[in-house]
Amino acid sequence: MRKIAILGAMREEIDPLLSHMDNIKEINYANNTFYEASYKGKDVVVAYSKIGKVFSSLTAALLIEKFGCDMLLFSGVAGAISSDLKIGDLIIADGLCQHDLDITAFGHPHGYVPEGEVCIIADVKLREIAKLVAKDKGIVLKEGVIATGDQFISCSDKKNWIYSTFKADALEMEGGSVAVVCNALDVPFFILRAISDNADGSADIDFDTFLASSAKISAEFILDMVERI
Repeated sequence: MRKIAILGAMREEIDPLLSHMDNIKEINYANNTFYEASYKGKDVVVAYSKIGKVFSSLTAALLIEKFGCDMLLFSGVAGAISSDLKIGDLIIADGLCQHDLDITAFGHPHGYVPEGEVCIIADVKLREIAKLVAKDKGIVLKEGVIATGDQFISCSDKKNWIYSTFKADALEMEGGSVAVVCNALDVPFFILRAISDNADGSADIDFDTFLASSAKISAEFILDMVERI
């Protein structure tokens, strides 16, 4: 039987998941908390990493290496770059990049390091499952590039630069690093984000206002995916 990792960055992103789980067992390890549980007969391990690329890389690796998960789903919120995305909308990543990775001084493009990739592709089969879930739920599901960096973007100029450089539709702080870990360990992964803000001058206010509701939208969709896997 598959063991599915479900990862969020913040407590607000995993609480809506845990409220639907059965047989929850709390495990403290590596200065973090993991929750072994079941959902509709599926074995899952839920965790929140804390914000940022380092913490999300650590937690993703532990979910795979220590807890034996062979698939990883990420549920959380993001800022919109695309004008087609509004607060509460859902986007799945077809590819993930790191917008703050910069060794352009050596002639490389933004987001690239030697022996790495600018954009890592998310698992195709999991994306197809997501599209079936969206169809059943009557939800419009956006698919595009999600950009990751260790910065909360609340500046239109920076947002526009990320779009022009990476052709990204949304931005957040964990997906790209989780993609690196899963890609290296050959584990299928899927990144889902619900829009909480527009990554502009009002992003901090919108994020605080819509974090909980957007996180709940993402979590409910992820649970429908788990049921189908």
